[in-house]
Amino acid sequence: MTKLQNLIHRGGILLCTVAVFSMSHLAHAAGTLTPIGSQHAPMQVVDHHVDIVMNNGFARTEVTQTFYNPNHENLEAVYAFPVPKNASLSEMTIIIGETEIHGEVIERDEAEAIYEHEANNGNDAGLAVKNEYLTYEFRVSPVRAQDQTQMRFVYYQPLEIDTGIGRYVYPLEDGGTDDAGKSFWLPNEEVKGTFSIAAEIKSAVPIEDVRMPGYEQAALIDRLDAGHYQIRVDQAGNALSRDVVIYYRLPDGLPGGVELIPYRASDSEPGTFMMVVTPGVDLAPLANGSDYVFVLDVSGSMSGKIATLARGLSRALGELRPEDRFRVVTFSNHTKDLTHGWRQATPDEVQGAIAIVENLSVEGGTNLYAGIREGLEKLDDDRVTSLILVTDAVANQGIIEPKAFRELMRQYDVRVFGFLLGNSGNWPLMRTICDATGGFYAGVSNADDIMGQLMLAKSKITHEAMHDVSVRLKGVDTFDLTNDMPKKVYRGEQLVIFGRYDEAGKAKLSLTAHISGEDKLYETNFDFPEIATDNPEIERLWAMSQIEQIEDQVNAGLLDSTEGSDAIADLGVAYQLVTDETAMLVLRDEDFERYGIDRANRDRVATENQAQARRASQTVTNNRVDRNDPLFNLPTPSLGGGALDPFSVLIVAGGVGLCLRRRKDQSGDEEGHVSR
Repeated sequence: MTKLQNLIHRGGILLCTVAVFSMSHLAHAAGTLTPIGSQHAPMQVVDHHVDIVMNNGFARTEVTQTFYNPNHENLEAVYAFPVPKNASLSEMTIIIGETEIHGEVIERDEAEAIYEHEANNGNDAGLAVKNEYLTYEFRVSPVRAQDQTQMRFVYYQPLEIDTGIGRYVYPLEDGGTDDAGKSFWLPNEEVKGTFSIAAEIKSAVPIEDVRMPGYEQAALIDRLDAGHYQIRVDQAGNALSRDVVIYYRLPDGLPGGVELIPYRASDSEPGTFMMVVTPGVDLAPLANGSDYVFVLDVSGSMSGKIATLARGLSRALGELRPEDRFRVVTFSNHTKDLTHGWRQATPDEVQGAIAIVENLSVEGGTNLYAGIREGLEKLDDDRVTSLILVTDAVANQGIIEPKAFRELMRQYDVRVFGFLLGNSGNWPLMRTICDATGGFYAGVSNADDIMGQLMLAKSKITHEAMHDVSVRLKGVDTFDLTNDMPKKVYRGEQLVIFGRYDEAGKAKLSLTAHISGEDKLYETNFDFPEIATDNPEIERLWAMSQIEQIEDQVNAGLLDSTEGSDAIADLGVAYQLVTDETAMLVLRDEDFERYGIDRANRDRVATENQAQARRASQTVTNNRVDRNDPLFNLPTPSLGGGALDPFSVLIVAGGVGLCLRRRKDQSGDEEGHVSR
């Protein structure tokens, strides 16, 4: 037995309790959870505060909330919220009076066993676990009778700019995908006191507009500088049931280029980097008629999202040209070809299809494989075909093995555009489906302006793509790269690559692509720094990207699942990330010492906090590294203007939202790229 197991065993708690404990990890969306049938009153959320900083290519989200126990005995608080896309959960803190106790990541089985032991003995403890792609779950024990306890957690995620529009989502709404959790837990989504959001956006280029759909009357948006905005929302009484979505738009005509965000604390250790390539290339519209097959999930888990789906699809059908053809396929337990084969996109055919779509209803399970297979029937080799898949990807009927999806998709030459609707969707499976054909995928929240989302996607579907895009770095020894394999890149899309490097020096970047029948080569040179200490969080983001790549390899059948689990556990512990194989355990200092647990996360957080304090007092860093030797000689794709401008659609949909912004007469615009 390990030292930890011996300590727990001597305390009278055998590790077999972990199996029972794990069975209860069936969580709902954001809110406190009470087992159904419990005699206790639900734990309350008194206050919920979200602090968001978008700067230097990634977002830091800090959530602080206060629990109140209305019962007459000490109890455990259980809180869950949906897993954000690409998020790396890296801090959990419990505040008890004037005392703070912090978390350390260890392997999940041991963390759960120690937490259970400490909680059963009435000691202050906390635990954060990840339940696959569904939820993060936080446990705090004890919350004392008729008293309050405060909890704080932090996660990081890369930011994405698509066709000049940045988008951030703080997920709260129930994704409707966890039937087992609904049968076990009773959620409490109400915030008794204050629900508040403080967001800061810092960009090295001007920001044209900022938008927060659903909060137009509540949000105060301040323009502090051309590329510096702050947003504030304060509400008394609120439900944790609506996602928070923030959009920001950059100017048209920005140059394509390369951004490098490095971290290297010592010349004796490898450095880590995030590299963002924003193509400045002319991708032509598809001139001839194209085929579009819409594959729509109408299973029971889509019940809260079907209206969003119908509105979006109706708009998409209305954008087709008469020379285009379309099919509409739905799936739940079984599939239906609603259009009975291909239909020419004439006004009459389109209106008939829209009428059918607007009357869709949901039922049954999710036979995703059968739906995709039906959508791939009747393809015409002489026409460009796009398959638009709208689903939560929670396959639970028929074939569900990710490897089978990959094998199916690789048999066809189609352009796949996947839209994951709602929270707690199966991101790993959607990645497997789209990556098999070089497809594009994105999330859609019910809080999104669906028309704007579809308009952003429209130019990808209706324009040529960059094929077989490959990035190579020479001159500097780079290794452990992610997302560097040949792939398709669509109009407005960025290529984000994480990696490590051994030594400083000048690197030559070569990007090759096949565009409109021609092979293209783009090259530039830039330096990797000897020391760069501004962004230590890049190490966690690199580790998270490695973990996602390992998950994809396991799903594709390219890596043994046991080997993959071991690698994920090693990365989670080394970089202090909550994964499917690790958990964050919160104890008092003396208890960590008693269990012999190193304080790796305490040290890492201290380094990150120091860097964040420095950045907060500085102007935003321009991370573009190819200004003197541009990789591209064209600007990035614009939004298109006029009626097809998706941000204009967002503004119209939101009414007077942007009028709430207070503009201040400050200048200081700087050419460069946004710090996503």
